[in-house]
Amino acid sequence: MAGCRRRHRRLLLGAFAILAGAVLLTWNGQKLQIDLGGMLIAGACLAWGIDNNPTRKLSSADPVQIAMIKGLVAGGVNLVLALALGAGLPTPGFALAGAVVGFLGVGVSLVMFMLGLRHLGTARTGAYFSLAPFIGAALAIVLLGEGISPQFAVAGLLMAFGLWLHLNERHDHEHAHDILEHDHAHVHDLHHAHAHAGPVSEPHSHWHRHEPMRHEHPHYPDLHHRHRHG
Repeated sequence: MAGCRRRHRRLLLGAFAILAGAVLLTWNGQKLQIDLGGMLIAGACLAWGIDNNPTRKLSSADPVQIAMIKGLVAGGVNLVLALALGAGLPTPGFALAGAVVGFLGVGVSLVMFMLGLRHLGTARTGAYFSLAPFIGAALAIVLLGEGISPQFAVAGLLMAFGLWLHLNERHDHEHAHDILEHDHAHVHDLHHAHAHAGPVSEPHSHWHRHEPMRHEHPHYPDLHHRHRHG
């Protein structure tokens, strides 16, 4: 169990390094101020973090369907609020541009995020998602001609260090699997050794049963490895 604690500390250090890089990247050099805008942003981040945990429970479902439902609900609520506050409808050009940005920045992003929750767990997926400010700054350098500042370089080193700690983690111990029945897309592997009445293509999706088993192999806290550690 001491090895598990060391791995947890390694992951926390990696997440902190990525977070520190993101904070440094967005700092404008002025002193920190906690105003209403900052509190609202912090509240939105807290709500996003809370939302990630129930979403992880749904990560075995079709991520495209979940993203579509969340997008329609959130988009509809935002549209109603905007109209209620006096905003007007955009021109067709702006509406099309918004649809493209929404499709890529929310739809595709959310599908990839849910797949990350399914295979990597909430903490790792959230940490990797925090690399977004660095990617945005890098694109600004390439596409908009922004200069490479010392602030950008140090933030990049911090994020690279945090990502290296995560990617080089080896989580390997004996663990037990309880009986589990669910439905998700899968291939026949170590945890999906069930039989079919006829030939099937892979990946495929159907309701299946996992029998109890105990074994040891490297793994992440994915859909089939959500056990406790001492």
